[in-house]
Amino acid sequence: MSDILYNGYTISTDKSRLDVDYIHRYISVDSYWGRHIPASVVRASIANSFCVGAYKEQQQVGFARLITDYATFGYLADVFVDEAHRGRGLSKQIVSLIMSQPFVGGLRRLMLGTRDAHRLYARYGFTKLKNPDAFMEIHRPDIYSQNKEHG
Repeated sequence: MSDILYNGYTISTDKSRLDVDYIHRYISVDSYWGRHIPASVVRASIANSFCVGAYKEQQQVGFARLITDYATFGYLADVFVDEAHRGRGLSKQIVSLIMSQPFVGGLRRLMLGTRDAHRLYARYGFTKLKNPDAFMEIHRPDIYSQNKEHG
């Protein structure tokens, strides 16, 4: 585990500090990518990812996770900072902490999807897909509002 102190905030990789209810509430209500996501899915996603939380004293104010096998691949997801704490460089600190992990330097491919933060991620080396024709997807944008079995 690692922590960094930044302008009165703590950025930490300690999963035991994560406020899963807060993370669920933010992603399911305030994000454009995870509307209506069930709490059980958020809990499972945290359990199976490398996670970073940002805290003001003991209150969580930001989050990100890297979905990874720790050997070849990582997908950066669910990066957010609470609106009241934006504009202070927290998202940069969160992503920097993830990118500074020794295992991340050995991953062959890192990916992410974003609608509006291309400049943030470009500073860490992310670019548009060099060969988009080589990638495929199954995209189910309404899965959480249609599929109630995740509870």
